[in-house]
Amino acid sequence: MKRWTFPIALYMFVVFVSGSVVGALGYRLYSPPTARSGTSGTPKLSPEEWRRQNIEEMRQKLNLSPDQLQKVNTVYDETHSRFEAAHQGHNQEVKQIREEHVAKIRALLTPEQLPKYELLRAEREQRDKGRKK
Repeated sequence: MKRWTFPIALYMFVVFVSGSVVGALGYRLYSPPTARSGTSGTPKLSPEEWRRQNIEEMRQKLNLSPDQLQKVNTVYDETHSRFEAAHQGHNQEVKQIREEHVAKIRALLTPEQLPKYELLRAEREQRDKGRKK
């Protein structure tokens, strides 16, 4: 009986190891990657720091002249202004759509429902402000 003990133990060991390998490979294959903040865990830069870092990197790697550096800064300023104007226009459009929505809802409600609706809107605004902080 002893001569069967070794092959059975060997087979059990092979089955255990192969199961472990298949399990590890399956885990690596099917588990989604985890989200990370940034590429290396570094904190997010402020817009000013990001701009300063990008311009400095361009200056060093591209060997920009002082005149080119000034023009690059001008391009960044113009682009920033255009983005700000686009955001402002978008925000105004969203605000107008929201106001039209509220006006249409108010028109549908009875005089008894209006105070409750205003209270509900105030509660939502408070809750939304809490989320944004």
